[in-house]
Amino acid sequence: MTSLEFWPTLVLAIVGASWFVFGILFFARRKPPAAPESKRVRTAIFGIALQGASYGIAWSVHRPFFSPIAALSKPLEIGLAAFTMLVAVGSVWFVSSAIRTLGKQWSLGARLIEGHKLITDGPYRLVRNPIYTGMFGLLLATGLAISHWIGLAIAIIVFALGTVIRVRSEEKLLRGAFGAEFDSYARRVPAVIPFLF
Repeated sequence: MTSLEFWPTLVLAIVGASWFVFGILFFARRKPPAAPESKRVRTAIFGIALQGASYGIAWSVHRPFFSPIAALSKPLEIGLAAFTMLVAVGSVWFVSSAIRTLGKQWSLGARLIEGHKLITDGPYRLVRNPIYTGMFGLLLATGLAISHWIGLAIAIIVFALGTVIRVRSEEKLLRGAFGAEFDSYARRVPAVIPFLF
């Protein structure tokens, strides 16, 4: 392996391993006992579909494998590789931390359970939707690892649309359940990305 291939290969390996762990978090983890559901919003499914499509775009609109996203000097290539790997691993850790913090309240769809509590600790101190923050980070890392820059740009737009749908659906439920307490939390803490949204 030449030095030109080392960093893109390492990045792809770390991003691939991060995806493997991400899949385990969502599909193979030990789930807490199911809690009775009290309310669900079905429109969130459209947001889920768009977020899933964004990942498909990032993986399918790709540049040649084991190549950097752009012609960069060696120090910049190494810096971008390190950034991409940190984002991939950090994103999976952030999602894992958010799922643990939610416990039995975590669900793929927008819902409330009996006795639902407004969670504002752990990663929820930093953003109101840390799972989406982590999902975006994994999308970004994937794009930096394998996507053509046009594919990454399109994937980010599609992901953003899906996330807005999901955030609005979920926060409508939370606002209805917690009223002024949720409004106060929403004023203090950004939805997904600090200083932007």
